[in-house]
Formats: sequence, structure tokens, C-alpha cells
Amino acid sequence: MADNSLGSDFSKLSYALGMSIAGSLIKSGITKVDTTLFIQGMDDTLNGLKPKLDTGEANRILEKFFSEKSGNEAQKNLEKGKAFLTENRRKEEVTVLKSGLQYQVLHNGEGEKATLKDTVRCHYHGTLVDGYVFDSSVERGQPAEFPVNGVIPGWTEALQLMPMGSKWRLFIPPELAYGERGAGKTIGPNSTLIFDVELLEIV
Repeated sequence: MADNSLGSDFSKLSYALGMSIAGSLIKSGITKVDTTLFIQGMDDTLNGLKPKLDTGEANRILEKFFSEKSGNEAQKNLEKGKAFLTENRRKEEVTVLKSGLQYQVLHNGEGEKATLKDTVRCHYHGTLVDGYVFDSSVERGQPAEFPVNGVIPGWTEALQLMPMGSKWRLFIPPELAYGERGAGKTIGPNSTLIFDVELLEIV
């Protein structure tokens, strides 16, 4: 329920902007700042006052912070993924390939296999090792179509092994996924990915 103490539309807008900026910071992994200096920095900038840091120094500070943060996240993701894959490979139902790709056959079809030159139509459900769903054609209710040689290496390898009509669970190490760069805001650097992939059709 809205707090009527905010009063005017301008007050509500100001508060809403604060909420939006804070939400963006939280999504970036920043959960604590010196709010007094944070507000002063915004106030000086909005009012055209001389800042306590010049633009170049401010940018260097931010670049260093996010670079260190990314490095720490990458190392944590790498260690978490290695531990998961080490344990996962011990399961009887999991096959491990020389590339490092692991897969589990949920259902094996009897159709032909795709080649690098083919385009395929698939349903998929992608999660991180902690179960977070970052993408899912299943949840959207709409299969995806793409060239076999136009996806991450783990997918490219698996799609050439799956007979059409198959549904496999892929466990993809970061070097066969998005590596150190990650992808967007949901797949961090060095993330191990899990996909349930159903090969519906070779187009």
C-alpha cells in the first residue's frame, strides 16, 4: 500500500527514482553504500556543482570495482561448477565426453542426427547449478529454431549426437558455454549450465 506521507507527485517521483536506482545497484551485486556520500554525489551532479572527484578518476574507481567484483564472481562460479560436475560425473546415468560435456539421456528418439550444416527446432529449459532458471522455451510455450553451428559449443556437440525425438539433460562446463564473459545479467562469468534439450525437428 502506498505511503500517503510522500505528498506531491514530485515527491513520489523522487522516491520512485531512488527505488529504481537502488534496485539496479542490488541487481549489480551492490547492497551497501555510504548513503550520505551517494546522495551528495547525485545532488552535486544534478545541480551542476563541482564534484569531489573528476570524471576520469570516478570512472577508474568504478572500473576497478567492477573488474574486481567480476573476478571474484568468476572464481566462485568456477569452483562451484567444478564441484558440481565432479560429483555429477559419478552418477551411473551420466555420460562424460572427452570435451568435458556431460549428459543424461531422458529419452532417446529413433530419428536421424543433425549435422553442423543443419538448422534444428528444439524445446529447452536452462538453469544454473543452483536451480535458477535463466531461459526456457518450455515456459514460453514456443520452441526455438537455430543453426547447429550457431550455438554454444556444448549444444553444438550434443545436437550432433542426439537422434531426432530425443530429450537429453546437458551439463555444460563454462569453457563449452559462455566462459569468462558470461551472458547478460543472469549468466555470470565461468557459469556451469544445465539444459534439458528436446530435439523436435531437423529443419
